[in-house]
Amino acid sequence: MPLGLGNKKKGKAKDTSKLVDSEAVAPAATPPAAAVAPAGAGSASRLQFHAQLAHGSPTGRVEGFGSARELYAKVAEAFGIAPAEIMFCTLNTHKVDMDKLLGAQIGLEDFIFAHIKGKRKEVEVLKSDDMLGLTVTDNGAGCAFIKRIKEGSLMDQIKIICVGDHIESINGKDVSDCRHYEVAKMLKDLEKGQMFKLQLIEPRKAFEEIEPRSTGGTLTAAKISKGRETLRLRTKGPATVEEMPSEVEEKAIKKVDELLETYMGIRDIELAATMVEAGRDKKNPDEFAVALDETLGDFAFPDEFVFDVWGAIGDAKQGRL
Repeated sequence: MPLGLGNKKKGKAKDTSKLVDSEAVAPAATPPAAAVAPAGAGSASRLQFHAQLAHGSPTGRVEGFGSARELYAKVAEAFGIAPAEIMFCTLNTHKVDMDKLLGAQIGLEDFIFAHIKGKRKEVEVLKSDDMLGLTVTDNGAGCAFIKRIKEGSLMDQIKIICVGDHIESINGKDVSDCRHYEVAKMLKDLEKGQMFKLQLIEPRKAFEEIEPRSTGGTLTAAKISKGRETLRLRTKGPATVEEMPSEVEEKAIKKVDELLETYMGIRDIELAATMVEAGRDKKNPDEFAVALDETLGDFAFPDEFVFDVWGAIGDAKQGRL
């Protein structure tokens, strides 16, 4: 593994303690559904996808988006609702299935189901344990929600709290437009032995489709979308039609995602994929650190983390993962 990071400057200290995980999601397998536009590197803006509201609606078409936020705006436009009403989208299922969440990539034949805000609820919790047992993720467009509730945990005892619930406020502080890592930190910083209040919004359900509470997918069940080609959504820059990551890149992405949890207390497949992409053609850790500063400088990754990520990318390339 290459040594040294030169004169790279970073300010965030390593912190491996956490009360909740924060995990950005990746879609699961992509069975044939309804994309209607031809693939090709220059055709991303012309791609059309079929979509429905998860609780029931006519089928609409969405196109002309290049990011998750733009996608949510287009879905909202298709159904005459506000973008902020959409909590998250699943691929090829109307169910609140955390293993099929729409993430950074959409298979060109995927069918999009949009889950919108339903009933609001409020709960007071006595934090009797250091670990809350929640995994938090977000939709990439300003809505953090619960992806997983650990069996037997403090939160598992409170049946009003469910997988898929949007966390709207914590102790009266509005977090409805916060990223997953911000919400995770606020929950982590709550004092043990104190009561705290959560305001939640559950996904709207068709009356006949109300289902039992689920603990959600496991961390290891999250998958990068499988398929011959996908639309890659990006935080910066236009969406592109790409072949799926190679087996080597998938292994590197999985390892980097694990390192994100170790160093920063979050899980984020999209972020991990962006970091692996940034290191694809770099020759040493200094070049890699500069590339991260240019694309993800707001995160202020600690030196040790950057070093270990570079090592993970190298290990994947050398077949050691």
